[in-house]
Amino acid sequence: MRIRALVLAASGAVALSALAVPAAQAAPAATTYTFSGVKVNSGKPVVVGPTAKVTVNATYTVTGSVNLDPDTTATLPVLYRGTTLSESTPDKDVLAGDEPGTCTSVSAKVLKCTAKIQLRPKYTGDEYADLTNAQAGNWKIGAVAFSISDDNPVIKSNLGTAKVQRKATLTANAAPEPVKKGKTITVTGKLARANWDTNTNAGYASQSVKLQFRKKGSSTYTTVKTIKSSSTGALKTTVKASQDGYFRYVFAGTTTTSAVTSAGDFIDVK
Repeated sequence: MRIRALVLAASGAVALSALAVPAAQAAPAATTYTFSGVKVNSGKPVVVGPTAKVTVNATYTVTGSVNLDPDTTATLPVLYRGTTLSESTPDKDVLAGDEPGTCTSVSAKVLKCTAKIQLRPKYTGDEYADLTNAQAGNWKIGAVAFSISDDNPVIKSNLGTAKVQRKATLTANAAPEPVKKGKTITVTGKLARANWDTNTNAGYASQSVKLQFRKKGSSTYTTVKTIKSSSTGALKTTVKASQDGYFRYVFAGTTTTSAVTSAGDFIDVK
């Protein structure tokens, strides 16, 4: 199972690093651990596209009931789904890195750590952590901790939450151009998002998208209207030409999908 495999892998890494460390420095089996200040991706949503693996940092503090040696103590932050994290948590509901965190001593019993968590869309040749569309949204943060002398890792649940989102794309095109003042401008575009099941981008239907305008020489966009994407993610609306400027579409995002703003498209009004 995923947690056990992670522990075994981390055990090997810690064992190698401990070769140069006297055995007396290893934390005893009775050690208890407290995790605090756990943040994944600096608290921002983790956005994953249709194909590329995404690696983000997790930062956290670990406090032990006894002195902790960073060379013989392994910590593994993970994202999980379900009520609690345990060795019986299904592989598909656990996202983690392949190596334990890197820690430095703040004091005898306190370590400051950074670790990596990897997220892979669907199957990309890796054994674990393949994302599917159904897994987009809110995840919980958990962790595993143990010393090289401890055969029983401590598993911690409910250390925080993180959002894992499908990456959105958005386009905008204003036409015709140039256009006479007072004539109709048609602004088209498309809202799409990563489909982790097919490793492609697919249209995002029935979503509210804002059409915004910035006049030439200004740095500020204002909202003109809000429209809905079609069943294929297509966007289309009309406005009257008034002055030179840029049109763009803005999507605020959802729990499962990232926010995105299209590039501005210039319209020349004669």
